[in-house]
Amino acid sequence: MTYQEPEFLPWDGRRTPVTFIGGYLGAGKTTAINEVMAAAEHPIAVIVNDAGAINIDSALIKGCDGDVIELSNGCVCCTSVDEMGAALDLIRSRPEPPDHLVIELSGIAEPSGVVPWGSSAGFLLDGVVTVVAADQLMDDDLPRWIQLHLEAQIAAADLVVLTKTDLVDSSTADAAQSRLRSLAPASPVIDGSLVRREPGALGRFLAIGGHRNRDAAGVPGPSLFDLHQTHTVPLRDPLTRADIEALVSDLRTSFDGRTVARAKGIVELVDGNGPRLALVQLVGPRYEITPLLPNEHQRPTDLVVITVSPTDPA
Repeated sequence: MTYQEPEFLPWDGRRTPVTFIGGYLGAGKTTAINEVMAAAEHPIAVIVNDAGAINIDSALIKGCDGDVIELSNGCVCCTSVDEMGAALDLIRSRPEPPDHLVIELSGIAEPSGVVPWGSSAGFLLDGVVTVVAADQLMDDDLPRWIQLHLEAQIAAADLVVLTKTDLVDSSTADAAQSRLRSLAPASPVIDGSLVRREPGALGRFLAIGGHRNRDAAGVPGPSLFDLHQTHTVPLRDPLTRADIEALVSDLRTSFDGRTVARAKGIVELVDGNGPRLALVQLVGPRYEITPLLPNEHQRPTDLVVITVSPTDPA
């Protein structure tokens, strides 16, 4: 079924600003949204898009006074058009509009294909934020088609947030800054490690003031969504740190030669502090186990794994 946008204008013609937050798998988009939510003084609605059948990120959004609406099992710009329209309809059905709508895109979304949603009935596109991990941006071993996708995401940005600078040396971090300035010369770059300390940095996420149209020449020909595969791995519960380390090791050889680009899940971790929920994340060669603060909305999940072909598509 093709989505039909409503002809009426909700909220007596008032329009809610929309900010898209994009970036490749594991760049730190959910963390950036949590920083924004922590600083927000008014109700914000959040739509979280994920490429897997289980939307892990929606369970990790903290402190939202508005709504968190999940879109799963597809990328907004490719397969979840009707679902995205339904999510916006749900927000339109509220008697009062939220002060702002933040849409977290899947890591494999192409912002240029999603931006038009920000100007649909009742909404006003405020801008596109692209979150970029320094280690990914400067990784010369990434397949060229992923590098092209990163460049396309950066080119679409009105504001770029550089993250994971603590994982690289200072010269690499400086080189990442320089590369971002060359890829998006008109877009301000914020160092994600300074977001909490830089006065006014968080406010810039929600006050971009409009999206500048850009040439999407860097977008790769094939749909990136089609080049990724998603898998669901059941998790034995509870798990020790040793169990998780063994699981991560097994994952890297479990998908017929495909490379694990991203894995994420919430587990019940058993360690010296007793059983507690923890987020398990794997991005490329690195992985981390992060204990979570108690949250009534969080439950253990299966592990959502996204794999890519190790070779460029023909």
